[in-house]
Order: sequence, then structure tokens, then C-alpha cells
Amino acid sequence: MQIDVNGQPLYAYTGGHAHDPARPTVVFIHGVLNDHSVWILQSRHFAHHGWNVLAIDLAGQGRSKGAPPESVEQAADTVLALLDALGIARAALVGHSFGSLIALEAAARAPTRISQLVLCGTAYPMQVSPALLEASISEPEKAIHMVNVFSHSTLCPPPSALGPGTWLYGASRALMRRMLASNREVNVFHAGFQACDRYAGGERAIAAVACPTLFIIGRQDQMTPPRSARALARQAGNARIVEVDAGHAMMTEAPGPVLDALRDFLKG
Repeated sequence: MQIDVNGQPLYAYTGGHAHDPARPTVVFIHGVLNDHSVWILQSRHFAHHGWNVLAIDLAGQGRSKGAPPESVEQAADTVLALLDALGIARAALVGHSFGSLIALEAAARAPTRISQLVLCGTAYPMQVSPALLEASISEPEKAIHMVNVFSHSTLCPPPSALGPGTWLYGASRALMRRMLASNREVNVFHAGFQACDRYAGGERAIAAVACPTLFIIGRQDQMTPPRSARALARQAGNARIVEVDAGHAMMTEAPGPVLDALRDFLKG
């Protein structure tokens, strides 16, 4: 589904269902060099169990057009503009990594419009090493390799992920290459990392969030260490924590436990 947002088409996967104003809405937001497909199990489940689903491609990458966000704040404004474009007064937000910061900032900017907030693989501050920032420009293939090594706690898929013979590391690497190639004008790899690294509003944002909040933490996460997520959760006034046996790529390494956590939280 393509939605006109700020004069540019933004893509959202809906699970094949037209928007129904009588249903609750959940927006899924991906991380750097990912797209809507990283949420495939979780988004399909909610689309077929009573929810409007909007699993987006961030602006300027994948199937979405326009300029990629230069900051977390700019991306959060786009998410809120998406709700405006579809006439959605209130929605739940689920974000992973860079997407978790975007969801957090959007919930802080419009607290009355967000019913529930889920932060997966989050950290604050979400600092990126200078070496990785530089490699995302000068040696993107090396940087993609580095990110995938640190994002996965295992190279083998569990039975519930994708299917026999699937190589999680290889599939993730291929997706990142495809997302980098989807924008020939802007290096969305570097732009996304830079936005994470520069974001300074986490403490202000978590204090402004008014809705129930869930943190899903990967116990083996090396990209956004669990201690950083727990520290942010302690600052939230109404937060729950669920830990899963996975690394940063928790949606494919632990698809069932992540879905279970979302389903249990969002039903309330």
C-alpha cells in the first residue's frame, strides 16, 4: 500500500487488508538498512487477528520515495504524518533499533495519539562507533558484514523462522545490500547510523511518554546491549520488560517469543 505522506509515497505492508476504522491500528518501524519484511511473522499475525497493520519502509528506501530521514525527530514526524494521512486518531507503535528511537520520539511528541509503545532492540544513547560510521561510507560491504556478525547470536534459524535451509546471516546481509542499493542518491546506511548516533532526546522522550510501554530485549544483543535498554526502561513510568534468547535480530532469531510478547502486551 502506497500512502501519500508529505507529498511523497510511503510504502506500508498491510497484510492484504484494507484499512478498517473500527479496528485498532499498529505501526511497525524497522531499523537501519532493513525494511517492512523484518516484521513479516508479527505483522501478518496482527493483520489476520483484528488489527490494521502498517509495516512501513522508512522514507527514501525500499519501496518508499522521498528523502531518507536525517534525524530521529524527522522520522518521528513522518510516522505521525502517516497517521494523519489515513485519518488514524490513535495507534500502537512497535519499533526495532533505529525504529525504536523513532517510535519513542513519536510517542513523546503526540502522547495522546499513541495507545501502546513497544521498543525492540533499543538503547539510549544509541551510539555508533566511529569505525563503523566510517565503514558505512568507505567500505559498506565490510560494515554490513560487521553489523550482521554483531546482530546474530546464531547463524542457524530456529524451526519457526522462514523454513528449512534458511541462512539468517545471509538473508539479512542480502536485505541490507538491497536497501543500500534502493537509494542511489543518499547513503541510507550512513544516514541511519548517523541519526542514531546523534539522537540526544531519549531521556526527555521517555519522560513524556504517557502510554503503556514494553521493552523486548535480546539477551545476546551486542548491537544494543541489554544493560542500556534496562537503564532506559527504569526511567519509564509504565514499562514492562520481556527478555528473549536472541541477539539484535530478534524478529528472526526468536520470532515466536517476540510475537508472544507483542500479542500479550497489545491485547491489554
